[in-house]
Amino acid sequence: MAGLIVALDDDDLVAAEGLARSLTGAVDAFKVGLTLFAAHGPEALFEIGQHGRVFCDLKLHDIPSQVRGAAKSLASKGVWLTTVHASGGRAMVAAAVEGAGAGTIVAAVTVLTSLDASELAALGVPADPGAQVLRLASLAVGAGARALVCSPQEVAAVRAEVGPGVLLVTPGIRPAGGDVGDQSRVATPAAAVAAGADYLVVGRPITAAPDPRAAAEAIRAEMGCPRR
Repeated sequence: MAGLIVALDDDDLVAAEGLARSLTGAVDAFKVGLTLFAAHGPEALFEIGQHGRVFCDLKLHDIPSQVRGAAKSLASKGVWLTTVHASGGRAMVAAAVEGAGAGTIVAAVTVLTSLDASELAALGVPADPGAQVLRLASLAVGAGARALVCSPQEVAAVRAEVGPGVLLVTPGIRPAGGDVGDQSRVATPAAAVAAGADYLVVGRPITAAPDPRAAAEAIRAEMGCPRR
């Protein structure tokens, strides 16, 4: 059964902690994004971690020794899941896995859901997003990553590429009829689950809703998951 992760991407820790408290039991984990971590550092991991598992989404991308050290530090804070950019290369991903150890899952980001084919071309990547996702997914899993981050549009192809033992985490989720915002490759919760996603990451459709808990429960219903 797929799980739901709520993205806490603003810089207000008091508001984020209050939101996490109100969503306890309605979601499976909380994503501490780059903005919240940059504003409050490890304190954000501790405060949010009082209410459930923490997915620390910093998308590490540096030389292997630095990524190894960062992953080790995050693991020491009790982080459940952390991200690296697969485009950092095999050695860098392997270093992250080594640093994280057995207790923290390293999820490799393939192609950001904000990028489309024209954006990739501007970056000098001639492949379409789907082909680039598969290339990076295979590289990351070969380097030891136990999870991948990919758009819901590529989930089925990635699952076929890497097999059943890898967790697939999918941002770019928008409820039926919802605003796409700054995402380019999106899908509804039902479509992402049907494609084989293990965890859906949802931000503004929950965090900006008048009743975030009701919004989370509605998304769980779209996913075909029972109320918590």
